[in-house]
Amino acid sequence: MPTVVEKRKAFHALHASGCFVIPNPWDIGSARWLEGAGFKALASTSSGFAWSQGFPDNHVTREMVLAHLRALVAATDVPINADFEGGFAADPAGVAESVTLAVDTGVAGLSIEDSTGDKDRPLYDLDAAAARIRAARAAIDKAGGDTLLVGRAECLLVGRPDLDEVIARLKAYANAGADCLYAPGISKPEQISAVVKAVAPKPVNLLIGSPMGITVKDAAALGVRRISVGGALARSAWGGFIRMAKQIAEEGRFDGFAEAASGGELNKFFYKDRKARSG
Repeated sequence: MPTVVEKRKAFHALHASGCFVIPNPWDIGSARWLEGAGFKALASTSSGFAWSQGFPDNHVTREMVLAHLRALVAATDVPINADFEGGFAADPAGVAESVTLAVDTGVAGLSIEDSTGDKDRPLYDLDAAAARIRAARAAIDKAGGDTLLVGRAECLLVGRPDLDEVIARLKAYANAGADCLYAPGISKPEQISAVVKAVAPKPVNLLIGSPMGITVKDAAALGVRRISVGGALARSAWGGFIRMAKQIAEEGRFDGFAEAASGGELNKFFYKDRKARSG
């Protein structure tokens, strides 16, 4: 099994050139399956994990997330990027404390959002948001500096679709020490291209959580370095579960099971996976 240092080195190398997909598992089983499918890195999903624990997104505790990250890192041989929400603190000192704990889990990267969770003031002021990124950077550097830091501008997710503001925030986060920039919600080629050019040469993460007519090849041509799917895989799994449960409850039918994954195939995969990991 690769060491944490080796995983972090490999993660940085993935960001150096090309375009890769970093899908988002929500538990150990989904993480191991995605690794087995050939993905070179994975990212946690705050929403997917929260739903698996019976919570809405952004309502799990820091301790729960840290335990989840530790489990994902221990269960896989590929780098794990942490969806670390807003750092579980408002002030820079609190963010630094949380980031220090996250780095200790062995994650190869982590992201810090600029959303507040307050509908009346959905985003931190730019200076405060940049200070939070600087605090995260300092905490990572103090721990050794090899954990990749992602700065997230949440403008489009909170109803502020001003691309100029998105770019201004991302550039501020880059200057504050973010290694990779992320603006979930951008979807038009011209938006994506503008963001990529604005923060170059630093890499950009693109969220594709719904059909938007963009392939990996398209994203690469626009200069995107990595693609994540957020909670979309978890939502897809929940979609099948909910449709089938409703069919049973409301119609007394079981037709939907025809589309279920094969238990035999799943058992075969996890048997081989376990055998390979046990040496």
